[in-house]
Amino acid sequence: MKFKVLFILALFICMLFLAGCGGNNAVSTNGEDDISNSDNNAVGNDSEESNNENNNGTTGENMAAEQTLLIAADQDPSGLDPHKVTAHSSIRITGKVYEGLLQFDDDMELAPQLAESWEQVDDTTYIFKLREGVKFHNGREMTAEDVKYSFDRIKDPETASIGASYFTSVEDIEILGDYEIQFHLSDAYAPFLSYIAHSSAAIVPQEVVEEHGDLNQEAVGTGPFVFEEMVPDTHVILSKNEDYYIEGQPKLDGLKYLTMIDESSRIAAVRTGQIHLTTVSPESVSLLEANEELEIINYYTLDYNYLGINTEREPFNDERVRQAISLAVDRNELINTVMGGDAQLTGPVPPSLGNWSIDVSQHEMYEHNIEKAKELLEEAGFGDGFEAEIGVPGTYRDRVADGQMIQQMLAQIGIDVTIVQLEWGDYIDAWNEGRYDMLTGRNGAGTDPDRSLNFFFHTEGSANVWGFSDEEFDELAEKGRFEVDQGTREQIYFDAQDRLLTQAPNLFLYNPQNYIVISKNVSDYMPLPHSSERFHDTYLSE
Repeated sequence: MKFKVLFILALFICMLFLAGCGGNNAVSTNGEDDISNSDNNAVGNDSEESNNENNNGTTGENMAAEQTLLIAADQDPSGLDPHKVTAHSSIRITGKVYEGLLQFDDDMELAPQLAESWEQVDDTTYIFKLREGVKFHNGREMTAEDVKYSFDRIKDPETASIGASYFTSVEDIEILGDYEIQFHLSDAYAPFLSYIAHSSAAIVPQEVVEEHGDLNQEAVGTGPFVFEEMVPDTHVILSKNEDYYIEGQPKLDGLKYLTMIDESSRIAAVRTGQIHLTTVSPESVSLLEANEELEIINYYTLDYNYLGINTEREPFNDERVRQAISLAVDRNELINTVMGGDAQLTGPVPPSLGNWSIDVSQHEMYEHNIEKAKELLEEAGFGDGFEAEIGVPGTYRDRVADGQMIQQMLAQIGIDVTIVQLEWGDYIDAWNEGRYDMLTGRNGAGTDPDRSLNFFFHTEGSANVWGFSDEEFDELAEKGRFEVDQGTREQIYFDAQDRLLTQAPNLFLYNPQNYIVISKNVSDYMPLPHSSERFHDTYLSE
């Protein structure tokens, strides 16, 4: 079995830092994120020259008659509103229906999408020139009015948009013409363009929102695929956008996501040709690698597995208790046992994001030290231990296994843990509501450290569901947002990461490798660390 190793570290770091100058290096997510996925709508170079090359390479001579890509999904979407959804199961659908002003290309550099060009007039003013003739799936042309409406909706507290905190610095949005719009910021804001390229900054049609109240069950965008049908526990169907503004894309006639929660079902389906693509866990690779009709692609993601701690509950509001938990958890054992060694240590900014990440292996909170952990519990007044609950998403094997191993590890310091396995919808509710003492999960760290830190852990962060608030951390995270010098910004974020690891509102467990299995007749497909499902040029060969 031939393996492709996607992530070439040196090139990736180089490109990332080129994108990072001036704040142009913003999410993933790629991957199988539980919450707040980082997967952007990366679609590569859509220049005329590039399109002609792609079209000349697939003239139909080797294309199969049937061009519907069948994908096994491990969860149903939890909603379709791009301004609200947080789960990968939703974003993998909305990211193909909706688009934003900008995108990240294959090299993680900012590139045009609905905006054909942009200009930074000064430190706080940006002008975007829109493509003309782009149509929503309902046939209406997209204009600057739609851009202003979409960002006003994101910023409106009543929307409860997951991306609201990305655009708090946006002071004014002015329509300069049908195809030109200006953003004025209150301060220089380093990650602004990165967040413009985030999947949560999708452009939506006002009339569809007003007709349905929200977009949780309806999806009308400008993207390469059109939403057709969603049947719970069964499938989601997307069809080709025949009016897509990039000539020759998409090559597929449609996508069909078949809900298969059980991994053994997905493995059986890809073996027998019932599906073309699915993700598998590391231990399942050996079951498939001898199959000559399949190819396995492995790559490092921008995600991390974590143990989240509700810092508003006693005794977890005491940092010494959280530090004791961190010292009791052997992350290397989790990597070797749960992931079969196919992961690496991480903090809130994973190593796959390049030099934004600190070396956590040298951090005192990553030392596995049972005696020191017991001493900290004794100092906090819990020397005799206590009881706690960990909620886990029952359909994700690795997150269940993380919880089970952590349960055993915490027993060594007197913490008696009960594990509660949750169905997917209930898990998302529990995450939002802070229902349990602790949760295992996976986050998309994003393509800019601002998301990794401010979004999840600032006191006012949109995804700070842990009740964590630390003035020193907030000051560092905010300072990093408004620092445009790359070297200075790096050091600020190093200090912020160190502070966060010491406070331990989350235990950052590991940065995993993902495994995607595809049929050999799936052509021109390659997952990226920041975009695992880029199907614009993908087609099925004979």
